[in-house]
Amino acid sequence: MPHYLQQVAYSPKGWEAVLDNPQDRIEAVRPAIEKLGGKIESAWFAFGDYDIVVITEFPDNVSAAAIAIAFGGGGNCKSVHTTPLISRAEALQALKKAKECGYRPAQTPVRAA
Repeated sequence: MPHYLQQVAYSPKGWEAVLDNPQDRIEAVRPAIEKLGGKIESAWFAFGDYDIVVITEFPDNVSAAAIAIAFGGGGNCKSVHTTPLISRAEALQALKKAKECGYRPAQTPVRAA
């Protein structure tokens, strides 16, 4: 199953809600993720640009997008960022294909003087 890095930053309203009712939000979102066919592989609370960082597995991009939309639409997040992840083996395959695809970068034309 494809893996995704999901990064969530609370809005002030979100921080107010978790301060008023402290809880493990990872466990709170697990049922919604599982209902979409997903699985939480690992999760952390963080500080910096994002407050929660989760590695998930989903059956497809649509399911991963659905949970991101649900997170964002809930009103307590100021930012939800989802990054599709590929394995090292897939990255190596992509590098080999990139080398063989025949892509040529655009060239700046030489101007006559």
